[in-house]
Amino acid sequence: MVGKAGFLAGLADGVGICWGLGMEIRKRDEQVPFVTKDGSVIRSLLDRANAPVSNQSLAEATVLAGAVTERHYHGVSEEFYYVLEGVGVMEVDGEERVVGPGDAVLIPAGAWHHIRAEVELRFLCCCAPPYAHDDTFFE
Repeated sequence: MVGKAGFLAGLADGVGICWGLGMEIRKRDEQVPFVTKDGSVIRSLLDRANAPVSNQSLAEATVLAGAVTERHYHGVSEEFYYVLEGVGVMEVDGEERVVGPGDAVLIPAGAWHHIRAEVELRFLCCCAPPYAHDDTFFE
């Protein structure tokens, strides 16, 4: 067991602390953003491309003010969106709701959805099973 002094020393030198087998840590700023098939800018935080993930994935998404993601669904993956910043309109299977910081949205597998940013949106997206391009379908 690591004592308080060792813990504080690890924090002070800026090193990501990892005790125990199997822990994976990925720093947000080290993950390269890319544009997904729906048009949002994604930064994969933990997924099959950068970690030994098997059951879920976590990404940060950004949608610029005035932009809207292309309406789509995932055949297998269930998604959660958790809004960090901004305001938008979320549509799931025809129902629209305004979303903002602190809102969590459930998007069931098979549900058509898109999000429109009224102001720039930044949100976390968790998919289970992990996000896969070939599980994304468009109208």
